[in-house]
Amino acid sequence: MGRGWKITLGVALVLVCLLAVNAFVVDGETKRAGVTVPDGRILDLPAGEAQVVDRGPRDGEPIVLIHCFTCAIDWWDRMMPALEREHRVVAVDLLGHGGSEKPGSGYEIPNQADLVAQALQRLGVREAEVVGHSLGGTVAVALAERHPDAVDRVVIVDTAPDHSRSSLGLIAGLAFQPVIGEFFWTIKPDFAVRDGMQVAFAPDFEIPNDFIEDVNRMTFTAYDDSPVASEDFVNEAPLDERMRETGLPLMVIMGAEEQIIEDPAETLAEYERGVPGARTVLIPDAGHSPNVETPDRTAGLVLAFGAKREVGDDGGPAPSRK
Repeated sequence: MGRGWKITLGVALVLVCLLAVNAFVVDGETKRAGVTVPDGRILDLPAGEAQVVDRGPRDGEPIVLIHCFTCAIDWWDRMMPALEREHRVVAVDLLGHGGSEKPGSGYEIPNQADLVAQALQRLGVREAEVVGHSLGGTVAVALAERHPDAVDRVVIVDTAPDHSRSSLGLIAGLAFQPVIGEFFWTIKPDFAVRDGMQVAFAPDFEIPNDFIEDVNRMTFTAYDDSPVASEDFVNEAPLDERMRETGLPLMVIMGAEEQIIEDPAETLAEYERGVPGARTVLIPDAGHSPNVETPDRTAGLVLAFGAKREVGDDGGPAPSRK
């Protein structure tokens, strides 16, 4: 073997060792909880330390907000003013997200649901309208299953019954690969995070800088384990089947310009077939995140559903999609 090949092999071995060490360090990272939003506070709960906000009149009918994967409480900011005028509104950061604890394990959907339930119990909230966006929709369904006293009705925002027609895109997919994923997580620049997040909105939507920071607050373990936990949960039983078993009222909202879930109209039809009486709404100007892209419409839908009124895609009085 020539000297050049020896040098090349030596460099390759060093790089492999560095990647392995980086993966070991990144995989072992954990973070304590800390307040990241105005009015946020940390609750020390059996399932972990969770950041919550609790706004609006304490005697108002409660609405609980559960965010999406790589998201946080601030993804609800544009809806909050409309909701909190007459309702008590509680938003929770899931484990691994926002200001909540980032442990080395515990990202299973039942554990996330228990975290939310423990937060609601601590705050004295029962029989709430629970609104879950994407990953939060999965947690909302688990909450309804495991803690029915906490839930009066469920709103799912851009969450498919299972993952068979969903994809987070190429950039996100690279970060899930062993060793390579940890490397990309370590070096990720903000522009790459922004590019990867674009699938969560309609094309050309301007992503707020705060959302980039939400991703940067995560650990790799939280990023890697959360979607796996969601897939494991729906593989056991899809969300429409689980919601049918709860017997609770359900509304499903989807953005027509959805880029993560293939064929949003068919996704709504799945829920209609699987959950008798489910209300479904397709919002024409939104992608995967109507709570951010069309907050007034989405808030109107949530308020009307809680008031047991029929609504249209603008949140005003109208027949449902069915």
